[in-house]
Amino acid sequence: MTNKVKTQTKTIDFMGLRRSATIISGVLILIAILSLAFKGLNLGVDFTGGSVIEMGYPSNANVDEIRKTLEKAGYSASVQAFGSDKDILIRLAPDKTQANQNNLSKAVVDTLKKHTPGVEMRRVEFVGPQIGDELRDQGGIAMLLALAGILIYVTLRFEFRFSVGSVIALLHDVVITLGFFSLTGIEFDLTILAAILAIIGYSLNDTIVVFDRVRENFIKIRKLSTEDSINTSINQTLSRTIVTSLTTLLVLVALYLFGGEVINGFALAMIVGVIIGTYSSIYVASGSLLMMGVTREVLLPPVPDETEAFDQENAP
Repeated sequence: MTNKVKTQTKTIDFMGLRRSATIISGVLILIAILSLAFKGLNLGVDFTGGSVIEMGYPSNANVDEIRKTLEKAGYSASVQAFGSDKDILIRLAPDKTQANQNNLSKAVVDTLKKHTPGVEMRRVEFVGPQIGDELRDQGGIAMLLALAGILIYVTLRFEFRFSVGSVIALLHDVVITLGFFSLTGIEFDLTILAAILAIIGYSLNDTIVVFDRVRENFIKIRKLSTEDSINTSINQTLSRTIVTSLTTLLVLVALYLFGGEVINGFALAMIVGVIIGTYSSIYVASGSLLMMGVTREVLLPPVPDETEAFDQENAP
């Protein structure tokens, strides 16, 4: 048993780098918050309302030419390739009523058909501004409820300061991921919101694995200091963390490269989230335990004094 403990000693001093990691995280969060405050997110039709028109062309569609055609006709629209080279997706800002929005969509389709004979309308979707507001509000509520549920779960399973550390790590991941989309200007829609919620679950799972090993080592290896015990725990779970993250990233990169426009936003958000989540479970969540003064005594059952032990032994 002693030999096993010796072979599992730390190899990388993660906690020795926690101050540098804190500075890096602080800079990233500051950039993300400033970008969200001044630039905001490029909200998609799911949240702002409007129309989405999918068009199919007989040959390769020239997105720039289509955009110029709509601009000359007086329409303000977002045009992007969708799926194959022959398909495009047009997004129109919301109008006052659905009837006006339908007329606007029809006028845009007619304009493109006149410019390019043979073009086909595949689908038209309309989202009202009120529905967009509801989706945005409900998405925010879902995220807050998820964080509250995590706080309760980790408190019951470990201790309150462990739950605070896990929520700090999750907020760190969410803010930086949102900041990435704000900085890049990539359209933020429901699929990306779903990815944010998936990131919360992925990052929490990674954090729980580390926390569980920390608790186990607090009990088994009592001679180590709190910092050394956390370091040992991270190193013991490092191979699992790396393998899980790399295999997940392989799938996500494949989805991003070959999945098409529909899944690109989701895959990109997950790629960013997995990288940040892996980093935060090592440095942010574990480092926060040291910052809050968590020790093994928090998790160990109290040892009865000699009087209590004597009374228990002689109890009838």
